[in-house]
Amino acid sequence: MIHAENLTKYYRDVCAVDQINFDIQKGEIMGLLGPNGAGKSTILRMLTGFLRPTSGTIRVKDYTIDRHSLEIKKLLGYLPESAPLYYDMLVYDYLDYVADIRGFDKGGKFSRICRLVDLCGLTDVMHKSVSEISKGYKQRVGLAHAMMNDPEILILDEPTLGLDPNQIVEIRNIIKQIGKEKTIIFSTHILSEAEATCDRIVIIDRGKIIADSTAEVLRQAASEECLIHVSLQNTDFTSVEKELGSIDGIVSFVPVDEEEGILHVRLTCQSSADLRGDIYRKIKQTDWILLEFHQETKTLENIFRELTKED
Repeated sequence: MIHAENLTKYYRDVCAVDQINFDIQKGEIMGLLGPNGAGKSTILRMLTGFLRPTSGTIRVKDYTIDRHSLEIKKLLGYLPESAPLYYDMLVYDYLDYVADIRGFDKGGKFSRICRLVDLCGLTDVMHKSVSEISKGYKQRVGLAHAMMNDPEILILDEPTLGLDPNQIVEIRNIIKQIGKEKTIIFSTHILSEAEATCDRIVIIDRGKIIADSTAEVLRQAASEECLIHVSLQNTDFTSVEKELGSIDGIVSFVPVDEEEGILHVRLTCQSSADLRGDIYRKIKQTDWILLEFHQETKTLENIFRELTKED
């Protein structure tokens, strides 16, 4: 449904998006995940036609963004990072105004507003001023605005930013409900948000796509690896790497810290077997002093941090 090829965006000399390629299928909920400043918002703004790419192409159905911008915009609903609401209007009057702009007749307008009020949970605030309602409700009003024209594709930029945990769950449930009928793309820097909501996760960092897969595949990749931390005295990193490197399944050694003669090392293991016994026996054969030894399962959080760390 959406195809992006070699999509690139420069702000003067700064490359915000660097030749990325992706496809989004009809009915898919895709999460665009990455740290702040990774290029997520820039990508969404190019998809909506708000920003023109420096180079590359965007195709939505049979339309291209450079030749059919208006036709593509008719297919989209867009909620930017901060919902652009008129704070001096009542919620009902605001939605009524948006429906008028969208060209609804009187009967169709009332029916559509009622449908969105029910879907977005706005019944209790319809006759309150936008300025008086909570940020969570403001996001819901913005979502109703984005969906007024019943778009085929919904693009949401950080829809839960600044919300409390209860509001996040509420917005997440609305997105999942909408996703039964729409193609949804939303950006976030919160891994749990994407994991709980999306069919597919695309991780972007410094303008490049560094991972693109379903949440399930990423979970499986995470479960196949574990991290083992050891703290040792009377040794050095080279010796640890040499002695423990003979154990099948240990794929990397990283010195975490060294202070007052204590060496902290993180081992990354890829094995179906528990390697802690083998590691302990190897250490026992040396004159090292083992101070700490613990394992943690590698999670999506670990993978995300590793993929987006500065070095």
